[in-house]
Order: sequence, then C-alpha cells, then structure tokens
Amino acid sequence: MEEISLSSEQVPSGEGNETEKERDGEKTELVVQNGLTQGRKEFVAPAVGMEFESYDDAYNYYNCYAKEGFKRIKDVNRLRKETRTGCPAMIRMRLVDSKRWRVLEVTLEHNHLLGAKIYKSMKKMGSGTKRKLQSNSDAEVRTIKLYRALVIDAGGDTQAIYNYLCRMQLTNPNFFYLMDLNDEGCLRNVFWIDASKSPWPVCVAGCGLLAGETSESYVWLFKAWVTCMSGRTPQTIITDRCKALQNAIAEVFPRSHHRFGLSHIMKKVPEKLGGLRNYDAIRKALIKAVYESLKVIEFESAWGFLIQRFAVSDHEWLRSLFEDRARWAPVYLKDTHFAGMSSSQPGETLNPFFDRYVHKQTPLKEFLDKYELALQKKHKEEALADIESRNSGPTLKTRCFFELQLSKVYTREIFKKFQFEVEEMYSCFSTTQLHVDGPIIIFLVKERVLGEGNRREIRDFEVLYNRAAAEVRCICSCFNFYGYLCRHALCVLNFNGVEEIPSKYILSRWKKDYKRLYIPDHVSNNVDGTDRVQWFNQLYRSALQVVEEGAISLDHYKIALQAFDESLNRVHNVEEKPEQLKI
Repeated sequence: MEEISLSSEQVPSGEGNETEKERDGEKTELVVQNGLTQGRKEFVAPAVGMEFESYDDAYNYYNCYAKEGFKRIKDVNRLRKETRTGCPAMIRMRLVDSKRWRVLEVTLEHNHLLGAKIYKSMKKMGSGTKRKLQSNSDAEVRTIKLYRALVIDAGGDTQAIYNYLCRMQLTNPNFFYLMDLNDEGCLRNVFWIDASKSPWPVCVAGCGLLAGETSESYVWLFKAWVTCMSGRTPQTIITDRCKALQNAIAEVFPRSHHRFGLSHIMKKVPEKLGGLRNYDAIRKALIKAVYESLKVIEFESAWGFLIQRFAVSDHEWLRSLFEDRARWAPVYLKDTHFAGMSSSQPGETLNPFFDRYVHKQTPLKEFLDKYELALQKKHKEEALADIESRNSGPTLKTRCFFELQLSKVYTREIFKKFQFEVEEMYSCFSTTQLHVDGPIIIFLVKERVLGEGNRREIRDFEVLYNRAAAEVRCICSCFNFYGYLCRHALCVLNFNGVEEIPSKYILSRWKKDYKRLYIPDHVSNNVDGTDRVQWFNQLYRSALQVVEEGAISLDHYKIALQAFDESLNRVHNVEEKPEQLKI
C-alpha cells in the first residue's frame, strides 16, 4: 500500500477565507477555493481514521486546516520571515482497500509560534513527486468528500456506546456500566459487565474502553471494577509489562499479586533480541533458564551464564527483565495460584478472547456488534460443553485409580489435561525417599524427558508428602499453575498406596456439576425484608440454575418451562390477593 506523510512549513498567508461543511451521515463535504474552504469559522482538526477519496483532497484539507485551524493564537505581534524549524506537525496517510486515503497518524503540536499564516505541506510520496498549493488567480472550486471512521467520531461513538448499554440494560437488569466524561462532557472511558453471560465466580464477562493507555485511565477502570464487585479485589492480576498498568494496580489493588504474563514476554524475544549476534544460541539459553529451572539458584545461575557467555550485560531489555524476574519467571511464582491462567511450559500461550473477532482498526460500532456476538458464541459453546460433560463419559486410557476417579468428576476439557498427566506417570521410572522429618517425607521422582534434539534426558523432581495432612506438593508446582496434580505427585501417592486423590486437590471450578452445586447465599431466614436488590439477585441466580438444567435436553426444557409457568401463576395470585401474603 502506498503511504505518505504531510508535514508543515510556514509560508505567508493569503486572505482569511472561512469554511463551510455539510454533514451527510458519516460523510462531510467541504467546498474548497484556491486551496481554502469557504463559509465556516471553525475547521475540524485532522484525526486518525479520517478518509479522503483522493490524495489531492487530503492534501488540500491539511493545508486548509493549517490556515484556518491554527489562526486562533492571537498573541503574536509580528511575523517572522519564512524559516524551516524542523516542526514535528504532520499527518501520515495510507491508500487502503476502499481506494481512499486514510489518516493513520496525526501530530498537531508545533515547535514555533503561530500567527495568521497558512502552512504549506512538504511531503514524500512513493513516486517521489511533489505537489504545490493551487495559487493561480483563476479560482479552482472543488468538493472534498471526507469520510470519518466511527472510531474517531466522538459524537457517533458516544451515541453508539450509549445505545448499546441502554439496550443491554433493558434486556438484562443485572447489566452494570459506568461512563467517565471529561470537563467538556465528552466520553473518555467506559466500563460494563454482563452478569447474565457468566453468573458464576470463575469468570466475569467485563469490558473496558479507554481513551488512552495512561495510569489515570487504568485507575478509573480498576475502580469501576471494584464498584461492580461490591468492593472485592482480585487475588492475582496478570498483565503485560506496562509501567502505567503497574502504577494503577499498585494504587487500586495494593494487596493483589500482580504478575506479568510469561507468554507476552516470550513473544517479544525475536523483536528485542533478534538483532544480536548469536541470537539462536541466546534464545535457547533463555528458554532453558526460564522453563527448566526448578529452584531460584538454578535460574539465577543460568541467567548469569547467559549474560556472561554472550556479553549482553548492557542490554537494557534483558536487564529490566531480570529486575522484574519475581513477577514473571515461573520459579518465583510457585506460591501463586493461577488455576490455568498462566503459562509455565514452552509454547504455551494465552490468546486474548477477542482476537478472533476484532483487530486494532475495528470501528467502535462494529466492535460492539462483534463483542456481543463473541460472548453469545462463547456462552453457547460452554453450555454445549457442559451438556457433553454431563451426558457422556470420556474414554479411559489406563487402569489407574486416579483416572477413573476424576473421569466421573472433571469436565471433559480439564479431564483431558489431567489424563495426560496420568499417562505420563509411566515416564517416571523411580520414586525413592530422600528425607524424613516427622510426618513429612521428601521423595525423589526421576523422569525421562525429551531434551534438545529429541534426546532423552533424566530429570529429578522433589515431592513433599504428608500422609496425616493428606498433603502432596511437587517442586514443579503444577497444581498452583494449572489446578490439578502432576505426574510426579501422582507417583508419590501411588507409591504410598493412596487410591483416591484428596478432595483438596479437586477444585470445584473443574467439576462438571459445579454450576448445579454452586448455590448463592440466600437462606430464606436471612432475607432482608426491604432490600429489593438482594431479592432480585437471589431470584435471578436461582432461575438461572433452572435455565442451565433446562437446556440439557428437550424433556428437561419442557419440565423447566412448565415450572416457570406454574411459578409465574402463583406469583400473579399473590399480586391479586395481597392480603394472603404472610411474612
């Protein structure tokens, strides 16, 4: 795609003509004469997302704005001679698939004083041609068709968001949203959460749109989250490495564990280290240090070896990574419970949920439509997965008691992951006692693993076992990272004659009947006789359990619908005969 930049250079101004524009949907038409617009006193500033039908339209628009848009500064007493100042003011455009020129980047700040001057654009095109303003005495009149993408149309965006939020709240009384306006009353940030999409405490479908990636915006977003969660704060927060995010989390969630996503960091390795000599060797050494270190001393030793061997002690990105190591390196995070929300093995990634539906250039109105579609699709997929987990049993691959036990408990998706650990027990060929301290025994489990070049290597894993407390804990910390026991811990349990996994290691969130077993705190004798919000929440969650069960089959559906009809009739009878209501 052809791409150009228009930058400003001061030239003496002509007569001050005014501009006029007419709105036609999302299209604005500007009548231009001698490169200047006719009829109106204010001019819309160039902005990211604007589109023009031709390069000339874009070129003339930029110059018109330079003339009209910058004439507001009145405190310049005298004009200077024409000079070049290296002014950063510019716009960058690209010819897109629609055959229009779209503005990709805008810088309006100048490094010099501005008076009643017009700015001549100096630009570079792919063909190397340069064009000048039309300045002949014969007035050339033309119409510029300016297309403004919704993503930068503040008025349109605000209306689209407001319409969406109102519609969602009408259809779902549990829908919650907050809007943040600036001093001029324009929308700055917005946050919403749809309780109907995920009523269970495992996951909450919330979304925030921010004006910018600043600490101030993130602080507003996190405070909005706290408001909708009735003051409860998350135990663990996983984000990209971002100073603005880090500052905001420290302010709003000072007691939460803030961790950096390992997959985010490893994705940046080619970008940050690709230009180094011996890149392939550096990358392999980094992966080995990050993923194979089981103890802190091993990680720090491997990191020091990498730095020294490849002479990269002055590399800023590696230096900052090591300073932040306690927030991202798996060896430091073994006491943090992630329950599958963090990666600790090579190749594991946590793909953002909306990546399949939107991209950075998606207009806001389109985003809102796709956001709702994505949530509906995810909710449907989860409902179908729940039905499948309940109505069909998985195929067993071993004769291990643990596999049979959890095949009856886990959802299909989580059982497949646990089943792999059971299968890999057979790669662990030795389990021996290493140390005994009262009821606590330290075992050493040896495992054959695939090393570099697909060579088999033997690795040692220490596993703590306490029979009295029904506790088993492996140095790989699989349970804290993923929420289920690893092959090494299973080997120790099996070695000690344990036939069932202790209940503390079977998380409720992985159970196939979790939604049925999850009952909100709504004991009848604790109901507040005046709190209607509490009434609604309790009724809503109870009804939702019936909906979940009613979707299992046609018979379930018919019974659930009949129950709803009967309940509604009884409620109507209470409304018609209020004197019969007893408290």
